Amino acid sequence: MRSFLTYVLLVCSCLDIPGILGDIGTATSYDPPYLPTKCKGYDQDQFPEGGLFVSASDGLWDNGAACGRRYRLRCISGLRRPCKEGSIVVQVVDFCQHRPCPATMVLSKKAFDAISRIPSAKINIEYAQI
Repeated sequence: MRSFLTYVLLVCSCLDIPGILGDIGTATSYDPPYLPTKCKGYDQDQFPEGGLFVSASDGLWDNGAACGRRYRLRCISGLRRPCKEGSIVVQVVDFCQHRPCPATMVLSKKAFDAISRIPSAKINIEYAQI
């Protein structure tokens, strides 16, 4: 039995099993204006093509080292079943402007709309740095 459990753990740790991405957190959205940001001020080129970006909370900010980091995330739950299927890739462009920050990640309107059916919801997400 022990060798079987060892085998299962080894297989699970080596494979990218769909649905198992990483950490669990929360997300909300924010509206424009998105400038200036703590990462690159008024530089419009900091925003990824497609408009999928986030502001990071204290836990992710890492004294600014989070700027430019990319995360794959998906909605996993929330009130009134807000989640859409699939995952998105977002890029950190800012530090959360509110103290305390209302979520682990505060998503651009476009990013939030890509994973949630309810625009003003607070949702639970699964995310991993890529």
